[in-house]
Amino acid sequence: MTVLPIRTLGDPVLRERAVPVETFDDALRRLADDMVETMHAAPGVGLAANQVGVRLACFAYDDRDGHAGFVANPELSGLEDEETIDEGCLSVPGPYHPTSRALKVRLRGFDLEGKPLDVRAEGLLARIFQHETDHLNGKLYLDRLDDEGRRDVMRQLRELEVERSER
Repeated sequence: MTVLPIRTLGDPVLRERAVPVETFDDALRRLADDMVETMHAAPGVGLAANQVGVRLACFAYDDRDGHAGFVANPELSGLEDEETIDEGCLSVPGPYHPTSRALKVRLRGFDLEGKPLDVRAEGLLARIFQHETDHLNGKLYLDRLDDEGRRDVMRQLRELEVERSER
């Protein structure tokens, strides 16, 4: 398994819609293994394929509470309730910001073998599913913030950049 470079804010692949997975083969399994390795090394709880420069509609996840896996061609429905908590992103390294997401969701998609998945999730797992599905649609968590929230995250990013350049 290989740790892949994670694309960050400003990389155009993060703003492109992913294309559906059509072939469930060894190449997809290798990609999934590399994505899981990359996600754990980061460390993160989810990683969409476009975050490693691959425009396929799939993501890996691990909420560190017994729920881990890989989903191809995810579709969300049954979004219920709402929770606003700090959220961050491996592609926006550093800042976290309060972000509203549904507390419960239903995820449908396919596993690595191409078999249908149907998962009901809540809490952190529901948040991961929404965050990663957003990535596959070319959205970042920043897009869910109001103007003030986006400005705050961008200010934090600039401050982190200045700190790094002074080292």
